Order: sequence, then C-alpha cells, then structure tokens
Amino acid sequence: MIQRDYLIIGGGIGGASACEGIRRHDKRGTVTLVAAEVFPPYKRWILSKSFLREKDPQLKKLQEPNESWYEAHKIETRFGTVVTQFNIDRRLAVLANGESIEFNKACLAMGSRPVRPPVAGTNLGNVIYLRTLRDALALKEMASLEKGVMVVGGGLLACEAAASLRMMKLKVGLMHRDSYLLDRYLDPEIGAWLTDYFARHGVSMSMSESLNGFEGKTVLRNIQTKSGNRFPVGLAVVACGAEPNLELVRNTPLAGPHGSPVTEYLETEEKGIYAVGDLAFYPDRIMGGVRRQTHWENARSQGLIAGANMTGKKRIRYEQVPYFWTEMFDLHMDFVGDFSVLTTRVDLHGTYGKKKFVVRYYQGEKLRGFCFANNHRVRWNLPRRSCARLSANSRLPA
Repeated sequence: MIQRDYLIIGGGIGGASACEGIRRHDKRGTVTLVAAEVFPPYKRWILSKSFLREKDPQLKKLQEPNESWYEAHKIETRFGTVVTQFNIDRRLAVLANGESIEFNKACLAMGSRPVRPPVAGTNLGNVIYLRTLRDALALKEMASLEKGVMVVGGGLLACEAAASLRMMKLKVGLMHRDSYLLDRYLDPEIGAWLTDYFARHGVSMSMSESLNGFEGKTVLRNIQTKSGNRFPVGLAVVACGAEPNLELVRNTPLAGPHGSPVTEYLETEEKGIYAVGDLAFYPDRIMGGVRRQTHWENARSQGLIAGANMTGKKRIRYEQVPYFWTEMFDLHMDFVGDFSVLTTRVDLHGTYGKKKFVVRYYQGEKLRGFCFANNHRVRWNLPRRSCARLSANSRLPA
C-alpha cells in the first residue's frame, strides 16, 4: 500500500497547478500526480494554434511546467497511468496496474473529453477529435497527405483549427449548425462579420448545416448533412464541444449533472477532496450563479488555489471574472465576463474594417461582458481591470 499526503488525478494544467499550489505552502508533504497521458502536463491550448502550424514543433516547449520541475520539488509522477477505482470513504485510489494509493487529500483534475455527435461513422479513420497532443500529431500527419479537410463545429476550437489549417495552405471547409460562428459568445452582427472574415480567408463556409453522418468503409470518404448535402473529403476535425471526465466518480456526490459541485474554496462536499478545471462546478461570487469553465486560464488559477487550500495553511476563495481568449488568422479576441445570459444591448466601439474594436454586452442595465479584438494594450490585465465593472450588480456607466 502506497501512502501519500496528496493525490492529484489528472495531468492537465489544473493538475500541474495543484502540485505547484501545494509546494508553495507545503515543502515536505508527499505528493503523487497520476495522469493517463504519457506526456507530462503541457500547454493544451496551443495545439489548435501555433503547434499545428509549425513544421517541426519542439515537444519540450509545450511542457507546463517542464518535467524537471517535478523532480526538483519531490513530486512523484505516474504518467501513462489510469486510476480505475476511487474510494471516498477509505481515501483509496486503485491504479490500472493493481497498485493502491492511500491519500489524506485529493484533487480531481481529469479534465474533459470531446463530445462525439450521435451519428454514424464517428469512429472512422481520419475523423479527428482534437484534444490531446497525440491527436494534434495525428492531424498534422494526415493533413500532409490529404488535399482537403472539413471542420465540424463553430466554437472556439473549431474556429482555431480551421484558421490554422487554412494558414497551412490546405483546402478547408467549415460546417456549423448555426448561422454564424461563435454563436455562444457573439451577437448576430459581429458573428456574421466573423463568418465573412473566415470566408474572405478562403474557408468554404457551410452554415446552418447539421451533421447527419460520416461515410466510408474504414476511412472517411464523405460527410453527409441532414439537408441532403454530401461533401467528399478524406479528413475531418470534429469540434462539437466537450464534457467532463467524471466516470471515475460517477454515482457519487463528486459527480453532478453539470460537473463536480464545489464550494467557493473548490472543495467538494467530501472534506479534503477538491475539483478543478473542466470538472469544477463552482459558485461565481463576482458574476453570480454557478458555472463550469473549460478554459486554460481558469484551470490554471483554480489549480493554484485548490493546491494551497489542500495544505490547510491557506484558505483562499476562487474569485475571478470568467476570461478566455482566441486567435484566428491575424485576429486576436479576448472575452471577459458572463456570456451565458441573454444579451439585450450591444455597445460597439471601433470598426470591423480595422479589426480593432471593443464590444460591451448588457442584460438590462447590467454590464455582463466585454469582447476585445486586437487590443494588445489591455490583454494581460483584462480580468483585473474589468473585475470592478463586471459584478452581478454593475450598472450602466454614467
């Protein structure tokens, strides 16, 4: 029986940051990080951006932190290892190789997995779900052999992948069931402009098209839509959302319909067990309500806070304005605030033509979110600057 003070399950940035948070306040406690991927924690957000476009990417540059950091801070790592059982009462985790780890405190950081559309052919060869480093490497190799690729989806990952593939001089199509891109975040006018922006960069847009299935015997040959259209492509990137990896704790209080419920300190109702990143369904003390964020910045911040709280030497609330960013071609967009609410007024400053503007989104009199396009001056302190204005009780500025 292996005994540890802290057990971290998950090798994404949330798990890595939890280790860092622990070591900032507890230099001696025993820590084990267990991760299903064989690679050390890396910058997953870069896979759909520069990594995909680089001819000879350096894998070590992706690491966050680098592998030697764990050894220097006396953190045991078990990469390429799966936790098969997690016993809450006994504080026990069983690994796929049969070993058991008895822990005092644990952090769940298993992240999320791509949603697979409920259609035929989702397991065909050359149908890629871009989530891991292995997926990105496979996509790079396949893209060098195929003349065209279809990206299915209209969210952040779909847009980033489509832009990167087009910048690689591939023939790229993009299929989305809505009438404009990033419809979860943008209003129709700006969404229509962004959709046209992709078209002007040579992406073949198939909007308001719903996927009906992938066709082929073993490898993709066609993509069929519910309207009856058929696209002859040999490579597809499917980016239709992600869902939290909660199978390990399914049917326990650690798994809910929207993620793993946690307190403002990122602790579950089981004392000593925390959840971060794509799993954590947390109370938003700034914007109000309860939410789950699936972005790198969120996982990084939560991991640091959960790790500190696990030591018992700190008691830190998670209070951060929701924030994420994306880049597509020569367009960088930052999003700050709550984009899950119905917008009643949009205030645009700047021009689409110059690709530099700021958009404020209101619900009634409440300012709920910002969208910044190519505004480099404010990029690195957006959450801090916007926190005071983006509260649940914020009112229209005078």
